[in-house]
Amino acid sequence: MFIVFEGIDGSGKSSVIARLKDNLESYGKKVKITVEPSKGEIGSYVLTKRGLNPMTEALLFTADRSEHTEQIMRWMDKGYIVICDRYVGSTLAYQSAAGIDIEWLKDINSEVAIKPDVTILMDIDPAISLKRVNARGEKTRFEKLKYLKRVRDAYLEIADEYDFVIVDANRDRDSVARDIIDIVWRVLHASV
Repeated sequence: MFIVFEGIDGSGKSSVIARLKDNLESYGKKVKITVEPSKGEIGSYVLTKRGLNPMTEALLFTADRSEHTEQIMRWMDKGYIVICDRYVGSTLAYQSAAGIDIEWLKDINSEVAIKPDVTILMDIDPAISLKRVNARGEKTRFEKLKYLKRVRDAYLEIADEYDFVIVDANRDRDSVARDIIDIVWRVLHASV
């Protein structure tokens, strides 16, 4: 099974993913957590390189995804539930918000990506997400409120087309985690 989490920084993806992993493992499931950009050579490069134009960045994210997807499929072949923090939706949302044609982004990603069993969009008001990020003392590459609003809008626009399950991440983490664990177990039971 392949589970993807999408959402802007500060939506709570990391904490919910950790709780979901613990829950699944408590029932004997084998779980791998991964992230995009990956920790591979291309993903590491794009994370450290500043000043790339949006098209170059989109191509690098997609190249990283091509390599990463092969690893995801190997893990699934070994019986793991793979939970990925960001996947195609992030490229579509972030790079289209930066002005790249979304149809082009869809085309190049359709060649390298696989369809997740479920994609959970943790939808949050960008102002709240920035408060969370700032409270952690972090800076992200994409911490401009105006830009994050465009990213959120892009996520919501592609949600139907890509069958995202939208979860209100403005709420407390316990409520969000409970809802997501329920969603994932429903998908697991449906796939048996």
